[in-house]
Amino acid sequence: MTSLNNCLSAIGVAMNEELTRLLPIASGPESRLQEAMRYSTLDGGKRLRPFFVLQTAQLFNVAEQSALRVAAAIELVHCYSLVHDDLPAMDDDDLRRGRPTCHKAFDEATAILAGDALLTKAFEVLAAPPTHSDPRVRADLVLALAEAAGDHGMVGGQMVDLRAAELEMDVAAVTRLQNLKTGCLFNFSCEAGAILGKAPAKLRQALRAYAHDVGLAFQIADDILDVEGDPDQVGKGLRKDAEAGKATFVSLLGIERARSQADMLWRQAAGHLDVFDEKADLLREAARFIVERKL
Repeated sequence: MTSLNNCLSAIGVAMNEELTRLLPIASGPESRLQEAMRYSTLDGGKRLRPFFVLQTAQLFNVAEQSALRVAAAIELVHCYSLVHDDLPAMDDDDLRRGRPTCHKAFDEATAILAGDALLTKAFEVLAAPPTHSDPRVRADLVLALAEAAGDHGMVGGQMVDLRAAELEMDVAAVTRLQNLKTGCLFNFSCEAGAILGKAPAKLRQALRAYAHDVGLAFQIADDILDVEGDPDQVGKGLRKDAEAGKATFVSLLGIERARSQADMLWRQAAGHLDVFDEKADLLREAARFIVERKL
C-alpha cells in the first residue's frame, strides 16, 4: 500500500497548509480560542475524510483548490466532534492523537468554544465563492454537510451513544448508531466530489454505497482496536466501551466474526467502484487499509 501511504502523507501536508491558512491567529484576546482551534486540527489524524473528498473529486476532474476547501471543511467538522466528544460531560478522555485533549491543554470552556468555532468555520468555508463558482453547488454542499453533521446524523448518533449503556442494543441497533455517528460524515466525504463535479445520479449512488460499507468497516476495525490495540500506538485511551457496558460489534459478534464482517465489507465496498475502473484504485486500497490499520 505504498501508493496509498504516499497519498495520505501528501494529503496530510496539504491539509495542514490549507487549515493553517483558514485558521489565522488574531492579535486580540480571542487568540486563545484560535490557538485551541489550531491545536485541535493541525498535525494530527489520518485525514481519511479529506482523502475521500480529494479522491472522489479527481474522478470528476474537479479543480484541486475547490476539493481542498471541501476537504478542509469536513476535517473542521470532524475535529470539532473530537473536541466535544473528549469533554468530561461526554467521553471524558485525556489523550487524543497521543497528546492531551483540547480541554486538558487549554480548559473546558475554551474547548467548547473551539468546537463551536470549528463547526461554524466549516460552513463559512463551504459557502464562500472560492469553493465553487456555482452558488447552487455551494448550497448543495452546505445542505449535505448540515444533514450529515446534525441531529439526524453525527450529533444524533452521539446522543444514541451516550444512552447506549441503558438501551437494548443488538447488532442492528449498533449498526444504526454507527451509521449515524461515523457513517454520515464518511457519506458526505465520498459524495462531496460528485457534488462538486455535478455527477449523474448513478455515479453518486455508487459512491454512497461505497461510503456506507467503508464506514461500517471502519467502525468494526475501531472496535477491534479498542480490544486488541496498543494504547501507545493508537494514541488514545482504549477499552472504555467495555468498562461502560456499551454494546459494540466485538461484544455482540466476537472478535473473529467481527473481523470476518469487516473483511467482507471492505471487499464489498471496493466492488461498488467497478463503474470507475482503475481511476478508483486508491479508493479500493483505502477500504482495505481501514480494516488492516493498527491505529
